[in-house]
Amino acid sequence: MRCWHFWIGLLCFGAVMVAEPAIDQVRTPLADGFDQPVGKPEAEGYYTSRGFLSYHPGEDWNGIGGGNTDLGDPVYSIGNGYVVYARDAHMGWGNVVLVRHVFLENGQPQTIDSMYAHLDKILVREGQQIPRGQQVGTIGTNHGMYTAHLHFEIRKNLHIGINRSAYPRDLINYYRPGAFIAQHRKLLGAGSTAMIVINTYGTIPMAPQAPARTSFFGKSQSQTDFPTSPPVHSKKFRVNRFETDNF
Repeated sequence: MRCWHFWIGLLCFGAVMVAEPAIDQVRTPLADGFDQPVGKPEAEGYYTSRGFLSYHPGEDWNGIGGGNTDLGDPVYSIGNGYVVYARDAHMGWGNVVLVRHVFLENGQPQTIDSMYAHLDKILVREGQQIPRGQQVGTIGTNHGMYTAHLHFEIRKNLHIGINRSAYPRDLINYYRPGAFIAQHRKLLGAGSTAMIVINTYGTIPMAPQAPARTSFFGKSQSQTDFPTSPPVHSKKFRVNRFETDNF
């Protein structure tokens, strides 16, 4: 009788594991450098109408023609990466794409998210591996809320997602996009891959978290330990639907 109980329990456990696989990390190519998100690679024909401020932790990119002359212009991934978010977030965001990148900094792997918001069209899907310079969407107006422009951010904190109001808008959680790209135009690691964490937008930590670590896969290196534990202190995912002035 005990033997039957053992085998029935084992089969049930196996069925649950097959039905609900936990996918918390994926392998993606290392970024070999970063370009500008418009007018690639050097933003030719565009300018930043608003930069990194205490209430605006990113850059707004506009075409030099002004007004809505840049509506529908292409927006590109700044580097090799993995699409972790691609959908209409509504509110002050509109259509948003978030791409996760891993790169080498002083020989150590680092991970960032690049954000492309207010898009007119989204041209990639979640779970897609994309190379540097691939078009991810087109410049939009957030469904007519703004004059056409691209809102662009680079995040150190991989938990932010679209719930930006839950985190300080400071250099603990964000990079200054222009400065970051200028300092990372060309990087080592071309042809190598690394593991990145995914599914990090489900819970919101009560305090800013350190950037998630990655396990590096060089061309001839083996896998190392990879932490996937969620934050201990969290609250339910919530957004401010009326925070439109700060985008």
